[in-house]
Amino acid sequence: MDLSNLIQTVLIYALPVLFSITVHEAAHGYTARHFGDNTAAMLGRVTLNPLKHIDPVGTVLMPLLLYFATSGNFLFGYAKPVPVNFHHLRNPKRDMVWVALAGPASNFAQAIAWALLLVALVGMGTQERFFIEMARAGIAVNLVMWAFNLFPLPPLDGGRILVGLLPWKQAHFIARVEPYGFFIVLALVVAGIVGQLWLRPLMSLGYSAIDLLIAPFIALLR
Repeated sequence: MDLSNLIQTVLIYALPVLFSITVHEAAHGYTARHFGDNTAAMLGRVTLNPLKHIDPVGTVLMPLLLYFATSGNFLFGYAKPVPVNFHHLRNPKRDMVWVALAGPASNFAQAIAWALLLVALVGMGTQERFFIEMARAGIAVNLVMWAFNLFPLPPLDGGRILVGLLPWKQAHFIARVEPYGFFIVLALVVAGIVGQLWLRPLMSLGYSAIDLLIAPFIALLR
């Protein structure tokens, strides 16, 4: 990929990525505060300021290095996790589910918003490719964030949802995996298992759900 195409690709994805990680992490903080834990709020993480959520290594350096190393075929990154003290929640086991679910739910909502923007741009006859591609990138980025974070292994949100839903004995067993969870997930990603068996099926389902949800809006523009 030449330099001009690289710059254009970065610009197209920059805003969707910033929005996706910022709203995702802020959603965890807002929900935790709602259920009684002020840890994130006291540390200034209940905010839509992206600078509070960006991890220099996980959000910037790692994705760029992987992009160049794999010619754009493989990307992986992470934001600075919002601190949540689950013991401060009013009902820790139950409320943990809502706090964890808030992040992926915010990404799915953003994917719908980008899809509506795309339909509006096409409906208005917009010819500017940059904005069309940005809207498409917004849908894709947020569906990846939604699907990936729902993978049922802590410390990902899906793992914490699973811990909150399982009986205590099974939940304790899954929770003990958390210190090693990131490395297990990374290995599964590199091996292609997460992509083939989790991301693709779930994203396909996500695209189908969005098509169904925005169908009335498309009908109004015709």
